[in-house]
Amino acid sequence: MKVQQSFVTHKDKEHLKTGTLYLVATPIGNLEDMTFRAVRTLKEVDLIAAEDTRQTRKLLTHFEISTRLVSYHEHNKAASGSELIRLLTEGQSIALVSDAGLPAISDPGADLVAAAVEEDIAVVPIPGANAALSALIISGLPTERFLFTGFPPRERKGLQDWLQRLRKQDGTIICYESPHRVAKTLAAMLEQWGDRDMAMTRELTKRFEEAARGKISECLAWLEEHPPLGEYCLVVAGAGAAAAGDFEGDEQAWWTDLNLEEHVGRYEAQNMDRKEAIKRTAVDRGLAKREVYNEIMRK
Repeated sequence: MKVQQSFVTHKDKEHLKTGTLYLVATPIGNLEDMTFRAVRTLKEVDLIAAEDTRQTRKLLTHFEISTRLVSYHEHNKAASGSELIRLLTEGQSIALVSDAGLPAISDPGADLVAAAVEEDIAVVPIPGANAALSALIISGLPTERFLFTGFPPRERKGLQDWLQRLRKQDGTIICYESPHRVAKTLAAMLEQWGDRDMAMTRELTKRFEEAARGKISECLAWLEEHPPLGEYCLVVAGAGAAAAGDFEGDEQAWWTDLNLEEHVGRYEAQNMDRKEAIKRTAVDRGLAKREVYNEIMRK
């Protein structure tokens, strides 16, 4: 068992055989969220490893930090990571930063931390802004138990399996999603989980910070009127919170045995026009409206 007991500072590094890996949080939008400790650490370390050096250079310039900057990201982590570990074992101190927020959260920094721990290198967190937790605390949803799940799978089958695994998760669920996929992901959540309470946030700490709260269906309707811009953080009520209402997550969807034409026809029988019926069918099944329309028109 490996135990890291001492609080390590830059001034202590000469007493260590190896250097220290600092995980430095950076602002997720508002530069005023940068902490004094983060600025000092970035000035004192021997090297800064950044996911996007262009983005990080802007931050360093703003705070007049001249420390050497190198690249460490998903596509070079094998080569760059081994070199960073070598420098750490030789006694150099390194700060790891991501594009924004806490490093090693849904980014390759986690691999570097694991490698450092394996080599008995001290790893020190420099806390700060984080998009997921910021979204959670303004969501209005329960915060005593939650699960952060990163980005959902892109492929439909993978997404369906992911949603199925999380279906009975009691705690509030938090994930990130890109603007061009957020509507499909919400539609798939609605299909698999039912119409739960949620918050859909973006641009946190920035000038156009936005939080849309309501049912999943209401957030889908919001996206229809307000085309998605920028990355979203989705905060969705867990099964425990949903069960307190009318959650029917364990019931089979009423349209499961219908083909697309029959599905649309069922809505038309409720006096919906065809356009609206296709839109509702697409939402139910997590499909694009054009996919439903094209399939029906083939027949």
